[in-house]
Amino acid sequence: MYTIIDIETTGNGIQGNKITEISIFKYDGYDVIDEFTTLINPEAEIPYFITGLTGIDNNMVRNAPKFSEVAAQILKITEGTIFVAHNVSFDYNIIKHEFKSIGVDFIRKKLCTVRLSRKLFPGYNSYSLGKLCSALKIPLTDRHRARGDAEATTILFNKLLRADDADEVFKSFLNARSQEATLPPSLPKSDFDKLPNTPGIYFFKNAKGKIIYVGKAIDIRKRVLSHFYDKTTKEITMCQETSAIDFELSGSEIMALLMESDAIKQHYPEYNRSQKRKVQAFGIFTYEDRNGVMHLAWNTQKMAPNAFYTLYSKTASRTFLQELCKTYKLCPKFCHLQENVPQCSHYDILECEGICQGTEDIETYNAKVKQAIIDIQSKNENYIIREKGRNMDESGVILIQDNTYMGYGFVENEIAIENINDLTPFITAQKNTFETERLIANYMIKNEDRIYNLAST
Repeated sequence: MYTIIDIETTGNGIQGNKITEISIFKYDGYDVIDEFTTLINPEAEIPYFITGLTGIDNNMVRNAPKFSEVAAQILKITEGTIFVAHNVSFDYNIIKHEFKSIGVDFIRKKLCTVRLSRKLFPGYNSYSLGKLCSALKIPLTDRHRARGDAEATTILFNKLLRADDADEVFKSFLNARSQEATLPPSLPKSDFDKLPNTPGIYFFKNAKGKIIYVGKAIDIRKRVLSHFYDKTTKEITMCQETSAIDFELSGSEIMALLMESDAIKQHYPEYNRSQKRKVQAFGIFTYEDRNGVMHLAWNTQKMAPNAFYTLYSKTASRTFLQELCKTYKLCPKFCHLQENVPQCSHYDILECEGICQGTEDIETYNAKVKQAIIDIQSKNENYIIREKGRNMDESGVILIQDNTYMGYGFVENEIAIENINDLTPFITAQKNTFETERLIANYMIKNEDRIYNLAST
């Protein structure tokens, strides 16, 4: 026994989406044996664009019953039946949420006529109810009203029941392990079936092939499935738009994190929130003024000529210069910590030896600046992080050159890596960003045993 259902709603996301009309056709596989259709007072304003789509306005539902007043009838007519709808996850989740709001659990087996149609009637450009009814010559009246759509879905469902291989397909879809009812309506099950239980990144794509979300996972298949069970508005909306899923293996979590970071910045997916903001890089650099005094300063990386150190905030840049002043007894004025003053008077840095007052000679002062730069650059190291590869015959490698992240790659285990030149052919070049520096720094704290120093040549 089936109940074929359609609802109209206020359209305010899943949590705030309230039912304005519901139509239920109870169907025994041959005939409609019962029907329940009613407008519902959503106890919320109906937006103008929803009224424009459905024709249902606030006046129409003002005296209609509230959901709590028809809940018992909905429970009774659907009891012991399989819940059927076109894009079943949407209707089912809205109804389930309405029941939850009045303290009632609503659990039914589900079938989706979108997914069934894709399987039993392959080859159509669109599986929207309107386009499918037109292609299959199914009459559809009162489009975007619950009864008209439910009636058309019932006729479609009847055709699906009698299609070639219907018995086998229906049995598969109703199998609790098949996950057919869980998958987004437009996503081919073959896309999900090919996902591995290994680390990597995955891409959700819409009907136009555009990447709308990038994620990383230690277990790609398990993580992707969790999106389909998530009932937040963002996740449900994203999954409804998902028509394809692709993936790339990483071999390890740190590699997946770096790959994800790069992919988000490259594709700027609609449903990714983190890592989309571009963090400004600042360079520490030196220059000589017309008197021959060497200055230290910071500016945006584009405006910092021959920067010898990079930071990712104004505060960090200023703090870095303050520490150099203290350590090497430099002048705050000539480190641009104080501007437009005849001589320094920094509240916290008292070690200046008089270059700003003419009591320290320029050569001596410049020697201290040069020594500071030499010491900073001498700390630059070349090393790799070696991790698991995508298979047993390779390793994943992350290259750090002069303390700067250069990229990642995969190297066959039999290839010896002794210097940077040995590794360069295998590395996919990447940008060093605030996120990659943070990821690598956090990794190195916990995984010192996987860090290997390299010669520069």
